[in-house]
Amino acid sequence: MTLIKKPVKGMKDILPREMQIRDYLIRVIKETYGAFGFSAIETPCVEHIENLSSKQGGDNEKLVYKILKRGEKLKLETAKEERDLTDSGLRYDLTVPLARFYSNHVNELPSPFKALQIGSVWRADQPQRGRYRQLYQCDIDIFGEPTNLAEIELILATTTTLGRLGFENFEVRINERRILKAMAAYSGFAEEDYEQVFIILDKMDKIGLSGVEKELLACGYTQEQIDKYSSLFKGMEGRDNGLFYLAEQLGEYLEPEIKENLWEIIKSVGGTKEAKFEIIFDPTLVRGMSYYTGTIFEIAIPEYGGSCAGGGRYDKMVGKFTGTDTPACGFSIGFERIVLLLMEQDFQIPGENKKIAFLIEKGISGDKLCQVIKEAQQARKEGVQVFLARMNKNKKHQKEQLAKEGYLDYKEFYKDSI
Repeated sequence: MTLIKKPVKGMKDILPREMQIRDYLIRVIKETYGAFGFSAIETPCVEHIENLSSKQGGDNEKLVYKILKRGEKLKLETAKEERDLTDSGLRYDLTVPLARFYSNHVNELPSPFKALQIGSVWRADQPQRGRYRQLYQCDIDIFGEPTNLAEIELILATTTTLGRLGFENFEVRINERRILKAMAAYSGFAEEDYEQVFIILDKMDKIGLSGVEKELLACGYTQEQIDKYSSLFKGMEGRDNGLFYLAEQLGEYLEPEIKENLWEIIKSVGGTKEAKFEIIFDPTLVRGMSYYTGTIFEIAIPEYGGSCAGGGRYDKMVGKFTGTDTPACGFSIGFERIVLLLMEQDFQIPGENKKIAFLIEKGISGDKLCQVIKEAQQARKEGVQVFLARMNKNKKHQKEQLAKEGYLDYKEFYKDSI
């Protein structure tokens, strides 16, 4: 059998240059989030299949890599359905495992608890630019904080991190799931139709308002419902404050404190931000996860052409484990997408140590070799990163490869010069 040298579809090997950027990104994330009081934790990559199929993860639940039962538990001959064969799977995100973690350790944790989690997740998805079947996620979450201070802290911590990485002029889009529901109710849609309406609305940036209207009509909704729904979006065009206009139009369908809560987040973040970005109310923002119960937000970076971070409030998830609802809110940076952008920008890690390569010609004496190694050791003591190697036959290619790795200053030790 011939072995296959390429990785499995949707997975990727990581070369040294990218690994350096990934390590730097993790350092910045940990330092910045640590300054905001977030504590690093870790959960297993394998999760109970019941937790991964609890109808909280949206379409991601269809993409779970399931794990067969092992040993005596695996009874292929009597298995009648899938659950007879599998009892666990690889996690598709970090939020569901985190909610289980918090439920299991709540008595050992401070309140509110601010968690930082970085790790791999797996989805049997169709690979594309910036999206893989194995990907790194970086989440911060706050449990036990019912007020909008959680949202403010999460947005400020995430945007500060992006600012430290050199990103600017990006956009934080913010909305509220209860506003989405109020808009649907105002327009006459039945509650059981809300999710379908939201799925169509989520396509607004690709198909426009007219496209949304056509799809709603194709789904059997009345022209009156569609016209009333469209009027809300059309009425916000050109308004100085779309949130206030929308709240006025919705009237009794929207509780006043929802508008005030969201506006306080927008004003607080805008008035205290450190990075260069805009925070705007976007009534078309939906986010696909069904576990969101309140505020939702995304970050769009122009260079990427899409979302590079997202999150929201999910006050009902912990209650699925404990029977008691706990306020919870989280924000996830698109780690792989950020790495992709930094790679494409030929990002140079600031303050990186000087890198020197000592290339030694074959055949030098033992004494001379010791002399070279001593020089290398001294350079390392002085904080220089030293690559020590024998010179290859094709020394030009060797130098070119080392240059790609950032080794800018070369010293060749020939037999007649040492």
